[in-house]
Amino acid sequence: MFNVFRKEIDWAGRKLVLETGKIARQADGAVMATLGGTTVLAAVVFEKKPKPGLDFFPLTVNYQEKAFAAGKIPGGFFKREGRPSEKEVLTSRLIDRPIRPLFHENFRNETLIVATTLAHDLENDPDIVAMIATSAALTLSGAPFMGPVGAARVGMVDGKLAVNPTLKQLETSTLDLVVAGTKEGVLMVESEAKELDEATMLAAVMEGFRSFQPVIDAIIQLAEHAAKDPFTPAAPSPVAAAVAGKLKAEARAKLAEAYGETQKQSRQAKVGAVKDAAKKLFEGDDASLAAFGEQFGNLEADVVRGAILDTGKRIDGRDTKTVRPIVAEVGVLPRAHGSSLFTRGETQALVVATLGTGQDEQIIDALEGEYREHFMLHYNFPPYSVGEVRRMGSPGRREIGHGKLAWRAIRPMLPSKDKFPYTVRIVSEITESNGSSSMASVCGGSLSLMDAGVPMERPVAGIAMGLIKEGERFAVLSDILGDEDHLGDMDFKVAGTDRGVTSLQMDIKITSITEEIMRVALAQAKDGRIHILGEMAKGLGGARDSVSQNAPRITQFSIPKDKIREVIGTGGKVIREITETTGTKIDIEDDGTIKVAAVDANAGQAAIDWIKGIVAEPEMGVIYTGKVVKILEFGCFVNFLGSRDGLVHISELAPRRVAKVGDVVKEGEQVKVKVLGIDDRGKVRLSMKAVDQQTGEDISNKPREDSPAAD
Repeated sequence: MFNVFRKEIDWAGRKLVLETGKIARQADGAVMATLGGTTVLAAVVFEKKPKPGLDFFPLTVNYQEKAFAAGKIPGGFFKREGRPSEKEVLTSRLIDRPIRPLFHENFRNETLIVATTLAHDLENDPDIVAMIATSAALTLSGAPFMGPVGAARVGMVDGKLAVNPTLKQLETSTLDLVVAGTKEGVLMVESEAKELDEATMLAAVMEGFRSFQPVIDAIIQLAEHAAKDPFTPAAPSPVAAAVAGKLKAEARAKLAEAYGETQKQSRQAKVGAVKDAAKKLFEGDDASLAAFGEQFGNLEADVVRGAILDTGKRIDGRDTKTVRPIVAEVGVLPRAHGSSLFTRGETQALVVATLGTGQDEQIIDALEGEYREHFMLHYNFPPYSVGEVRRMGSPGRREIGHGKLAWRAIRPMLPSKDKFPYTVRIVSEITESNGSSSMASVCGGSLSLMDAGVPMERPVAGIAMGLIKEGERFAVLSDILGDEDHLGDMDFKVAGTDRGVTSLQMDIKITSITEEIMRVALAQAKDGRIHILGEMAKGLGGARDSVSQNAPRITQFSIPKDKIREVIGTGGKVIREITETTGTKIDIEDDGTIKVAAVDANAGQAAIDWIKGIVAEPEMGVIYTGKVVKILEFGCFVNFLGSRDGLVHISELAPRRVAKVGDVVKEGEQVKVKVLGIDDRGKVRLSMKAVDQQTGEDISNKPREDSPAAD
């Protein structure tokens, strides 16, 4: 019934299995990939006819994790998987980025890729398995895909590069790098590092590139047995060639002149005028008008790219290495805990840092288990930042991806939670954009944290690099513009400190780039990063001496573990009373660590004293303040140390004879008591008459008021 094909190899010490022909047989291509005990099914389908009028490739990649893969039932009311998690969105982008440039340039057919994690061994991250499964499914599908693509993760374990480290090893690794590419070269890099130098980062990329070559060979061998006949995309229309020729003759010179304008908005207006005039050349010819948009875009690329390679000058007048003017400001929002306005040329980010407590941590329910995140970075890209009018909605994949890139860049420089017990949230609002707003978020985020008083190890800056490559000629561009990103061949983002790289992300629009180009880009990016750090230092060179006066002060101390119950109280009664009375936030950890957060220092100290009073042990002869909680015929019970009660015998109520306890005290009354004794069962004897109830002075040596000595 099944015509199953299977390929198995030993890869980096684990077994990798690729299987097709049994599951999802109606898809154009479907492969089940298993690495160790982690299994991902990737299925590919594409329309056999292109949609008319499309000038882009409509590719959709959806990665999804099923809770049953880790033997779990989803949380929440509905008990089923819902909207994509951040991990699913980021993995979808991770799969999309290396495969998109490998489709035939004439392929405009709608294509859907679905990668589903079916089993997770909690050792091997499914993202690499999903990338390999997708590459294999595409290679078998018959789609015009110039793959296959391989992928690998590289870590730094015990000071050495390690391919596909386990999730446990990654916890202590100073590097987490994902690289993807073909037989010819690297296509995509995504990474987080602990200030590694450029040579180490490049070595890690190449180690990953070499390691996935056997995977590519395995996919090819599987395809030799199971691949479908290749699909031939529609041939380019002869009309398109005619439109391209006419545009080159009639509009190229005017377009080159328009791109000579260095100011973005003026340049866009001039280019738009040239485009409108050129479009009129084809009025009445529907076929030519259908091809016009794409061909005009090709002409733009030819003009911009050619000028850079021929003259070394870019559309804003810079050379290939110069970074645009930078203005770094801090403290721009008076009520924020930390804020900055980072402006680089025509790109601007308003970045705000907020400090919270453990109660503000994000709870993440992942396949690997539930965990808490105390550092968050959220990136927003409103349409006004590029002068556009469009519908606004919830954050899209781009916003999530850019935010995560900035998060990876900054996180290695944050103090540990033990040293700085705050939850930290950064929000980057892009208020203007013409170039890398994610790198502006890194720079602005670093400044806002230092403004808030977060003791970062060192400031972090980021820069976006571009590439123009024609044949053997190439130019690496520092601090690329939006047009250079759109019309170029590479988006290469590097963030780090003056000592090393903390994050590296690379996407290629051509089939691959060489190790030499990466080496040049990394060296040029380092020079740019050092320059940007210098400009940032003009605004703020390091973290402020203390946290913002608007932020809560967190005091951390420990209590015995067996006292936690007393501080919390029955049903949380005690801790709730403390927080409501003092207006503080209190976190209690299982090991007895207490964190008291308060904007008002006096309120914080009151909560601390209250808690310490609860856990303190009564001492002989010491005077305490307590509350009368119960009245009996022979005396009263006073609560004086949290849940600790002691008995004041009727004879110890006052320095005179007392006929009735209620004549001296009432329930709920605050009194001062002295500890007279503690028996072997922990019962405490107290005295009120030994203490002056007004001053709290010990008067135990004074005679009774009704004794003869008092006369």
